[in-house]
Amino acid sequence: MTSMIRVVLVDDQNLVRSGIKGLLDLTEDIRVIDEAIDAEQAIAKIPVVKPDVVLLDIRMPGRSGLDVLKTLAARQTLPPTILLTTFDDDEALLEGMRAGAKGFLLKDISLERLADAIRCVNQGRTLFRPAITERILHGLHASAVPFPKLDIPDRLTARETEILRLMAGGFNNREIADALNNSEGTIKNHVSAILSKLGVRDCVRAVLRGVELGYI
Repeated sequence: MTSMIRVVLVDDQNLVRSGIKGLLDLTEDIRVIDEAIDAEQAIAKIPVVKPDVVLLDIRMPGRSGLDVLKTLAARQTLPPTILLTTFDDDEALLEGMRAGAKGFLLKDISLERLADAIRCVNQGRTLFRPAITERILHGLHASAVPFPKLDIPDRLTARETEILRLMAGGFNNREIADALNNSEGTIKNHVSAILSKLGVRDCVRAVLRGVELGYI
């Protein structure tokens, strides 16, 4: 028998909550067991309900989703949480990661990807897929020299893939280190391994190769 993943949905818009709940009802293993319309309700309900996963709107009137994250993390009552937003927000993503979020998704995501994301964080993994920002796209277009099509000796590890996706979001080594609670030296070592495995010589080409290979 499939174990049911219990979800609490936090969003101030009734239409959004109804839509997400209706979509997740189509899955066999995920159910929304409670809802909150603002940060105060979320902070009160989540420790009592103890869901497996929280879907949390990052932008709400009054206190934000980041406030919910920080409050519950400080009280050690924060379940695995995915932040939802209607736009790609690099600053919010980074702050959310620092506050303890396990995933970050746009609200226009498909049911399949949303369900996969919930299953992912429920299994103890993280899911960060920032969109490629304008600054990265500009770098890609400005750097038209092709890289050699080398066979990849080894696939990227889960941590290397996570770092590559943050590189695609335009974050530098120090920001990635802070977000992942690693030293900058550790991140530099990971980046060197990523470049080597992808057969490229700089981060811009690594992002482009990562898109081509489906890592991003």
